[in-house]
Amino acid sequence: MGLPRPRSENDQAAALRTPLTSGRRAGGDRRSLGWLAAGLAAAATATGLLIAPPDALQGDAQRLMYLHVPAAWTAYLAFASVLAASLGYLATRDLRWDRCARVAAELGVGLTGLTISLGALWGRAVWGAWWAWDPRLVSTALLLVVYAGYLALRRALDPADGGGEIRIAHRAARVAALVGMAGFALVPLVHLSVVWWRSLHQPATILAPQRPPIDPLMAAALLLSVAAFTATAMWIFLRRLDAVERTVARPAPAATPELLEAR
Repeated sequence: MGLPRPRSENDQAAALRTPLTSGRRAGGDRRSLGWLAAGLAAAATATGLLIAPPDALQGDAQRLMYLHVPAAWTAYLAFASVLAASLGYLATRDLRWDRCARVAAELGVGLTGLTISLGALWGRAVWGAWWAWDPRLVSTALLLVVYAGYLALRRALDPADGGGEIRIAHRAARVAALVGMAGFALVPLVHLSVVWWRSLHQPATILAPQRPPIDPLMAAALLLSVAAFTATAMWIFLRRLDAVERTVARPAPAATPELLEAR
């Protein structure tokens, strides 16, 4: 029986990447998803601006719902992905799961920041104030702080972001997985805050325990926007994960005499 052949650099790099980014059709699938996201965004924009009627009380300011609600939904989805990927890492000790959790957290933090910004614009138009100490607003801000802290903790524990020593990468991944899983407990708190406490914020529109009535054209515009945001978030996730894995899988530079002298 012969000895196994050593892996080539390409084989070693492929072993560090997920099938989502390294498969033969991965690049084409990302492009197709990008075009799908663009088409859904165009349809949602036309429906939200031209077809759906203005709200009887809020007027055209209500159209911010078609951005604010989908941003919040995709943030929930991103943090659920952090939870799932963190569980995957703890079960397998495979750093590819950890990289998925990191990218999902980056996406979730960006979307939560967008949610708060759009909510501030909507609140200024409807309430006359950019901010209110409302349970939904405060819990959403806390969610943002927790996952921004998650990303900062990862960077503090592993400055190389997984591209350095394996032992350090695993130590950072274990701690990050526990924090990422614990942080997800805030997601149901944010969503149900308008049910559990008195709030200025309107009740949930789609995922409410008792769904309030909504105009069918408004519902169509909202669902198209949710689909557009979801597809776009998936496209961004795959592109960012591909970039992260390319960095991690990049082979170390050869030890040249100049490099040895510099050391």
